[in-house]
Amino acid sequence: MQKNESKFIAWYCYALAGFVIALDQVTKLWADSALAYREIVPVTPFFNITLAYNKGAAFSFLADHSGWQRWFFAALALVAAVVLIVWIWRIKPAERLMSWPLSLVLGGAIGNLIDRLAYGHVVDFLDFFYGRYHWPAFNVADSAIVCGAAWLIWLSFFPSARHSSLDQ
Repeated sequence: MQKNESKFIAWYCYALAGFVIALDQVTKLWADSALAYREIVPVTPFFNITLAYNKGAAFSFLADHSGWQRWFFAALALVAAVVLIVWIWRIKPAERLMSWPLSLVLGGAIGNLIDRLAYGHVVDFLDFFYGRYHWPAFNVADSAIVCGAAWLIWLSFFPSARHSSLDQ
């Protein structure tokens, strides 16, 4: 029974990752078609929608290089995705709560991988700011990766939280 439950959890996780990918791609397509490059659309006093292209990694790391970074970050995302797919497949039912954050990171990694392979850059459009300080623009995939990673860090500090209360 545990093996079947493990595989059910894995497929559920892959579906969650697929939802993250779909939401990410739909919102990026919307931003890319509705906005001009670097156009700013104020939404609140601390949030804009603005179209940006990031050829690098987080915070535009290595964005100003000649193009090799596209393939480097694509390969890195592909390796991360494969590792996460295998990790999720092997997760034990008793640690099912680990599957949620892993799914978020997987969906985000694949969402940004699609952009890198298709366009040579990642489409960013969410711009939070305070006064004149703007956090670097980001997207749904980035949000999923950060939320998933933060959740995994939290679980590492509280190992008992990895186990569902259903298992106790």
